[in-house]
Amino acid sequence: MGFGDLTSATGISALNSFLVVESYISGFAPSQADVIVFKAVGSAPDSATYPAAARWYKNIASYESEFSSLPGDASADITTLGPEVTPEEAPAAAAAEDDDDVDLFGSDDEEEDAEAERIKAERLAEYQAKKAAKGPKPAAKSIVTLDVKPWDDSTDINELLANVKAIEKDGLVWGASQFIPVGYGIKKLQINLVIEDEKVSLDDLQAEIEEDEDHVQSTDVIAMQKL
Repeated sequence: MGFGDLTSATGISALNSFLVVESYISGFAPSQADVIVFKAVGSAPDSATYPAAARWYKNIASYESEFSSLPGDASADITTLGPEVTPEEAPAAAAAEDDDDVDLFGSDDEEEDAEAERIKAERLAEYQAKKAAKGPKPAAKSIVTLDVKPWDDSTDINELLANVKAIEKDGLVWGASQFIPVGYGIKKLQINLVIEDEKVSLDDLQAEIEEDEDHVQSTDVIAMQKL
């Protein structure tokens, strides 16, 4: 029962013989049976030695992104799939099939390969069309609360705030701000901002704020949340 060891020449030969007359492992369309056997094979069979198996493998590979949605039982026992012959009988069956399938006028491999490529290209085009119909993904954004600390109580914190808000970047929006006492007459600036993650580096923004050495001692991120 089944193909036997599909990593061996005997198993692949049995699979090739089966696929000379069958398009799929079970039924008339790709199913979980094909997925199970495909995974057991592991790599494309040699097209010169096992042309039917190679064509089948290439066709099933084109469905790889859809494996989970194919019909059938994904937990089926592989020994229940395939021909009603034992692994020992497979070589003789394969030889008989090969004798009956002699092509005196050349092979249709190229036509079948072209058809598989056409089907794959159509599926890719459908996927791209669906993706385009969904529209672009919204930009990832973060809302940040930033502390900006002055040097001392003699620092003009209004100028400090004006200098901070004078920084303009694509993807940066300044929000509400307040001055919070920290002791000894010193007040720090706490300000909210929204950034587009791909456009604005928070580290670079902090470094730019700290370039105002007349007013800014340091900056700290107090809170950060993805929008």
